[in-house]
Amino acid sequence: MAKNKDKVSVLAFEKKLVPSDGYMYGTIWEGREQATPLKLVEKSVRGTISNRLKPAIKDDPAKLNAEVEKANLQTVDSCALEPEHDTLKLGFTLKVLGGILEPSACNNAGFLETYKKAVRGYIETKQFKELGRRYALNIANARFLWRNRVGVEQIEVEVKDLNGEAVWRFNAKDFNVRSMESTDKDVDSLGESIAKALASEDDFLLLEINCFAKVGKAQEVYPSEELVLDKGQGKKSKVLYGVNDIAAMHSQKIGNALRSIDTWYPEFNETSGAGPIAIEPYGAVTNMGRAFRTPKEKQDFYTFFDKFARGEKLEREEDEHYVMAVLVRGGVFGESDK
Repeated sequence: MAKNKDKVSVLAFEKKLVPSDGYMYGTIWEGREQATPLKLVEKSVRGTISNRLKPAIKDDPAKLNAEVEKANLQTVDSCALEPEHDTLKLGFTLKVLGGILEPSACNNAGFLETYKKAVRGYIETKQFKELGRRYALNIANARFLWRNRVGVEQIEVEVKDLNGEAVWRFNAKDFNVRSMESTDKDVDSLGESIAKALASEDDFLLLEINCFAKVGKAQEVYPSEELVLDKGQGKKSKVLYGVNDIAAMHSQKIGNALRSIDTWYPEFNETSGAGPIAIEPYGAVTNMGRAFRTPKEKQDFYTFFDKFARGEKLEREEDEHYVMAVLVRGGVFGESDK
């Protein structure tokens, strides 16, 4: 634990991977030059009762029949390709920023000095190469498609450096999303460009990413779903995300996919469990209701960061990668001053 004089109560970092929202279009696999923006469609449907029932109802056939007869009316948003289209196009941009040596806020000069020394050491020896490669792999494998990646015949990812001339193309089906291992030369090349930007003092990289997924004619696709807090009578039970009448995915959801590179947590297994999880201070995976990095096991970000930023050597190289990846994610990490 830090002594009171060594505590930093104000400490914040800006995120260094900045994706835009992802915009969704429909097209034909053999003619991808022409794409049509996808629109959200409102549907009114009558569903059946499928939730768990109270014992008094489920054990009484008459009451169960009366419950089943009730109409489960819902209004929902949906999104699908046009009948003549068989391919989903998802496009977004990604900005990679340097300047990780400088927190956006820090109120302890002594801490800032030891922090900078530790990060300089990481940049000089590791040069962000492993993190850059992993971020590149999550672009190449189209992890950002999320549910749209399932049951797809073909997936192609095209990446353009908007500040240069480099172009990378990947067959996403060649990569296993449950592994962070890769020997692909194009992944290494893209990863080096990302790493160079992250390691810089004030440089940046701007990528344009277009993904084409052959999902099948007129098939349903899945934009981001909005969080509906007020589900009162007459309200839609499912609201999908759209921008200017174009179906879209949240930048936060794309960012979560790109930073799903943590295979260093204790329970990682390529064939079971959660696979690579998003970089988070406690290894939180909300849809599983789990925190895979707990302070009790001393595997959380703060346990490692408090040592690393004050000049202590971490036992594993992987722990250094994890700490730096959380800083790339950004956040507010100040200690209590009480």
